[in-house]
Amino acid sequence: MLKSVLFFIRFYLFWLLFFFVDRAIFLVLYREKLADIPLSTVMATFHNAIPIDLSMVGYLSVAPLLCYLFWFFSRRQTIAIKWLQGYNTFFIVVFSILSAINYNIYREWGTKLNAKALGFAFSDPTEAFASAASSPIIPTLFIVTFLMVTGLLLQKVLIEKKFSFVPFPLAAKITLAILLVGLNFLCIRGGVGVSTMNQSAAYFSDELILNHAAVNTEWNIFESSLSSGKASKNKYLYFSKEEADETVKELYVSVKDTTEKILTTNRPNVVLFIMESFTADLTKSLGNADGITPKFDSLAKQGVLFSKIYATGNRTDKGLIGTLAGFPSLASGNLVKYTNKMQQLPAIPQEFSKNGYATSFFYGGQSEFDNYKAFILTHGFQSLIDKNNFKEKDMNSKWGAHDGVLLKKQLEALNKEKQPFFSTTLTLTNHEPFEVPGAYKFGSATNADSFKSTAFYTDSCINDFLTKAKSQPWYKNTLFIFIADHGHNLPKMTSEIYMPERYHVPLLFFGEVIKPAYRGKVYDRPGSQTDLAATLLKQLEMDATPYTWSTNLLNPYTNAFAFFSWDNGLGFITEQQAVAFDDTGKQVLYEKDKENKQQTAETLQQGKSYLQKVYQQFIELQP
Repeated sequence: MLKSVLFFIRFYLFWLLFFFVDRAIFLVLYREKLADIPLSTVMATFHNAIPIDLSMVGYLSVAPLLCYLFWFFSRRQTIAIKWLQGYNTFFIVVFSILSAINYNIYREWGTKLNAKALGFAFSDPTEAFASAASSPIIPTLFIVTFLMVTGLLLQKVLIEKKFSFVPFPLAAKITLAILLVGLNFLCIRGGVGVSTMNQSAAYFSDELILNHAAVNTEWNIFESSLSSGKASKNKYLYFSKEEADETVKELYVSVKDTTEKILTTNRPNVVLFIMESFTADLTKSLGNADGITPKFDSLAKQGVLFSKIYATGNRTDKGLIGTLAGFPSLASGNLVKYTNKMQQLPAIPQEFSKNGYATSFFYGGQSEFDNYKAFILTHGFQSLIDKNNFKEKDMNSKWGAHDGVLLKKQLEALNKEKQPFFSTTLTLTNHEPFEVPGAYKFGSATNADSFKSTAFYTDSCINDFLTKAKSQPWYKNTLFIFIADHGHNLPKMTSEIYMPERYHVPLLFFGEVIKPAYRGKVYDRPGSQTDLAATLLKQLEMDATPYTWSTNLLNPYTNAFAFFSWDNGLGFITEQQAVAFDDTGKQVLYEKDKENKQQTAETLQQGKSYLQKVYQQFIELQP
């Protein structure tokens, strides 16, 4: 019985080798782009590609596995599997052609072949042929032929044409069958971790071409096919394009382009803490909560606090994009899943990198989760520290390393980092299932208790970080920024998904680089998580023009507003009104001032126009 399983192992090995050759050809074709990259880094492409290659082989293995199991439980002892030769040959031919197309697509577009590119070829073959006219015909045919011949030779060596079953007890057969199905499922899924397989699993470098090389071409086409159509049509067409554009344009009209200068220098170090689920309701200064975040509340009295800031969405992926790229959430859809679109957005670390800053990102968990890694490595972060950089003993929570371990590693790194630097931390302890490495300050009898305990722990870790950092020479020239990735219903459990309170988050600037006159100052105009980009970059006299959705919170002449969204719903907040709208049910779910219907209508139009325009921009981003 075990010997017959060898055919299955050979099947996997065959396709892994085929993809290896495919990837090697890609790297050879683009060797000029790799000239300045160390060979060891280039070779790491093959290692980092294995998980996503295994996922693709898992999909290819479904049909052979089902047939294998059927025969396995039959009484036949010898099985001819000549049909598998035809099965493999079909995919060898198809994949060879797709790979050759991918090489040429990449030369023209700088992106991997995806479903949209293939759809373009079928929907408009004339234009597709014209686009492909510049592709070198002879080299392309050679590559297709080489891949086909290589695949067929590998198949001849590795794929058996028959195998035999030795009689085994039924219980043993069932056990082996479950094992095979389970292993194949794990290959497809990408393991047993929190994250399922996505492009980030192959991303490992700040060199985009290596990340693209590591992504399996066929898997990329398959994955993009599953999501095709989801972002090809604007789901939120409330007004004419002209009317929506004009409404949004008016929101960003500023009487005067200026900013209050709250810092003593234009070139401070910047340490940005994006705190998991750190809702305003956890704090005394914003949510009137006692004793949960004493350090934050102490810092708020010494720094610059923006008291009416709202997260753009309800998930970390939206918080990362909103905070670092200044791009709003989409109500439906997950921008980080669309890697090629996401890569076209600007991001704060890119501006810092252009200005000579060392940039780094610290996260104690699995950076591949929700495709974070792809965003991080393509948007100016020169180094990424995640769970792979921690010792096994430090993986002391479901998500990875607790915040204390994470911040200790960051502090050690910053003590050795050249100045100026821009360093971002994404905390994780204050996430379900709300685990702390020690005692629970508020107990753990309920989720609310556990949530407060993890928040207290994170707050304590930040206190420890700042206390130790204060003795370092870089501390006096550092601006510390605290913001949450999103809000939360806990601990009060009084805000529904459509209520503004659910999205209310802290934004605090702290550090000795803040002018004494501004320490303890509170800005209480409504603003968004997306406004950090323009606010910070303007303060440092860096270019904020690419961040078209971001408003400078330190410009008193701008309009004050915030947009948030959840699945097929939107909210819009101004100084006069706050409205939430359910797009599925086409109804207003929330009004701050229910008596002022005219203001409700105006605010709702602003919110709808905002969502319509931002979703349209998302669609129009190149695939």
